[in-house]
Parts: sequence; C-alpha cells; structure tokens
Amino acid sequence: MSLLGSMTTAISGLAAQARALGHVSDNVANSQTTGFKRVDTNFTSWLTRSTLRLHMPGSVEARPDYTNTVQGTIEQVENPLAMAIAGQGFFSVAQARGGQGDDVLFDDRQFFTRAGDFAMDRDGYMVNGPGYYLEGWRLLANGEPDRTTLEPIRISELVYNPVPTSRIDLAANVPFNVPQVAAVPAAAPWAPAEAPVSSVIQIFDALGNQRQVTLDWWKLDDDTWRLRIAPADDTLAPADGRFVDVNFGGVIAAGPPVVTAPPGTISSIVPLANVTGTVPAPIAAGEPASLGFTADYGFGAQNISLRLGAFGLPTGLTNYAGTEYGVRDLSQDGVPLGAFSGVAVRENGDVAVNYDNGQTRIVARVPVVAFNDPDKLQRLDGQAFLRTVESGEARVTDAASNGVGKLVTGSIERSNVDIASEFSKLILAQRAYTANTRIVTASDEMLQDTINMRR
Repeated sequence: MSLLGSMTTAISGLAAQARALGHVSDNVANSQTTGFKRVDTNFTSWLTRSTLRLHMPGSVEARPDYTNTVQGTIEQVENPLAMAIAGQGFFSVAQARGGQGDDVLFDDRQFFTRAGDFAMDRDGYMVNGPGYYLEGWRLLANGEPDRTTLEPIRISELVYNPVPTSRIDLAANVPFNVPQVAAVPAAAPWAPAEAPVSSVIQIFDALGNQRQVTLDWWKLDDDTWRLRIAPADDTLAPADGRFVDVNFGGVIAAGPPVVTAPPGTISSIVPLANVTGTVPAPIAAGEPASLGFTADYGFGAQNISLRLGAFGLPTGLTNYAGTEYGVRDLSQDGVPLGAFSGVAVRENGDVAVNYDNGQTRIVARVPVVAFNDPDKLQRLDGQAFLRTVESGEARVTDAASNGVGKLVTGSIERSNVDIASEFSKLILAQRAYTANTRIVTASDEMLQDTINMRR
C-alpha cells in the first residue's frame, strides 16, 4: 500500500504542478492585458490517514488563488474616456446580444470589470476593448443622477440647441469726475444732446443669431445717470427709445427704519420709457438692482433682464471717482447653436459632452461597484466578472465614497502580473514536477523489485 500510495501521491503532485504551471502560463500571457488580475496557486493537502503511529501518503490539490483586490499599475493614456479605479471597486458593464443603434439588445445579467479602456463606438456607446458597454446613472431634470437604475451610457445629444438671451449682467463704474450734460430733456425722446459713453454687448436671439445691444450713459448730476438701452435690428424699435435713470447714494427705503445707500452705490432705479423696473417697495439694501426690456428679432417677443448688481452694495454698477467709463464685467446667458466637439469623464464620474459653442452638458455619471469579497467573483472572458453568493451583493456608489476607490481619468489599470515573480514560480513548478516524476520512477522500480522476488 505504501508503494502504491506514494505513486498515487506523486501523480497527484504532477497534476497539481501542471495546474500551477497553467496558472503561471495564463499570467504571463496576460501580463499586458488591461485590468487583468493574476491567478496564484494555493496547494492543499488531502490525507488518507495520519496518526501518532502511522502516516499514509495522501494527495495534493492545486486550487486557484484569485487576486482581484490587488491593484495593478495605473498608466496614463491619451484616450480621454479611459478610466482606472485607484482602490477597491469595479465598473458596471453590460454585454450586447445583438442589434445596433437604438435597437441594441443587452444581456439581462450585470457584469463587472476593471478594464477601463473605454472608447465611443459608432452608435455613441462607451465600450471597452473586450466589448463590454459601460453602465452609469442617467441625469434627472434637476441635474442629480438617478441612482435607482443603471443603464448603458450613450452619447446621443450631438447638437446644443441655441438659447436666447434672457439676462445681461453689468459690473462697471460710471466716472464721477466728468462734466454733467448741459440740458436734460423733460419729455421724449429723453436723450441729451451730448455724446454718451457707451458699451456694447453681444446677445443671441431664438435661432442663435448674434445681436448687439448698446448701453449709452449720460451724467445728469452728481448722483444720477441716464441709461439708454438700444438693441440693434429690433423690430419693436419704440419711438421714445428705452430709458431709465439710475440714482447713486441717498435713501433706498423711507422706513422706518430709513435705509441709505453708501456713496457711489445704487439707491434707486426710475424707469422712464419702455423699461420695466423690478424695484420692490419698500426695498432693502442688498436686493437685486435690475430692470427689464423687450426686443423682437422676428421670432416673437424676447424678454431680457438687465442686472446692475444690488442696491447699496458695490457689486455691480458704481459711481466712483474717475474720468473713464470702466467695465469690469459684461456677460449674458444666451448660447448660439453648438455642434459636438468631444466627450470627457470627470473625476467624480460625470460624463461631459463638449460643444464648439463653449457649452458642456452632463449626460450621465459613472458609479463604482464594491463587493464584500471580490476574490469570490466568477471570472468570465474579457476581464469580466459575475456576482456569486460568496462574493456578496453588489454595492453601487459614487466614486471615492463608502470605501470604494476614486476614478483616475485618462488612465488605465495595467495587469497586476509581475513577470519576475512568475518566472520564479515557473522554476519552482518545473523542479517540483521533475521531483514528482522521480518519485513515480522510484516507486515503479521498487514495485518491480517486489514482483521479482517470486523468481
């Protein structure tokens, strides 16, 4: 029994070392595979009988020891859609079963991977090298991700529709040390004869055409400036123009208590013609100082709000010392037509589509999936995994939160295989295999000697 047992044990050793060699072979072959996790070997002995007086040879089994939690090297690449996870976690991905475009059919199962070499395919989906489709949270109307559902991310919004201007923000200083106009019109057309100081801002109509709005200023006295708003190409073109007087310093609200604006800051806005002042009564310091006007460029009335800062605060329009009209900021919220120019992933997982009009639209957010025991996941082709009972439930969460790793954009995770270590394992497996063959040979010779005892 001992000779036969030793031969059986040696044969199990041959099988175990052959499996270990297979693990080494798989690791070396995938040493450059993105997101690959190496397979180590865990040798387990099985006893036939072992007591204080007797030990009978048993066998050995080589089991795979997975290293899904061991981080691979993160390497920067030129692909803006590539991502790596620094820490624990996986990307949620889907597998296509056929179709294309809007009719792509996906497997009902949820897959996971660390292979983040994603790129956009012809249908706008983000697909990695092995062909798995990246899943994420779609965005709700309020801009927050819908964390209840994961779905394949698709870039389909290739045009940014024009947005007509509805708001103009002006931060400027009308100079105090300039002469006031000689004559102030008491009625229409409201404009003094002297040349105004002016600034021009570009706005957009409903079709995205660029239009000009000119702001003309005249100093009436030390505390009052008259403003004319003149939109070019406006079909309304009121005969009296659009005029408003802006007063600086003095009483904001009669009270009680009386509220006074510091010198040089807006105390009141008085609409004169074709301008709607948005001045609540009584007003308090810090309230928005704004007025509205309407223009028509042939596509219907376009209401525009001109924001001049706040009453009693030097946040927008001021009247301080100087001889030059100085514009600190002049902006508007309109947008021209935009075409798709690129897509990128931010560190928080937001997938941002960029347009050639300078705008950006967030279309989805990439989460990170964690497991209690990632090493118990079931391996599949293409560096993908499936959840098992032993791995625990999938926990889908935002990147860099709840114990999951953070996203490293523009990078990929290389294989965690160490070639030098694998060659060391190769040598050990080869020597152990050879030693087991010697045991088989010796056992065979001893059995032959036992058989020859009959002669």
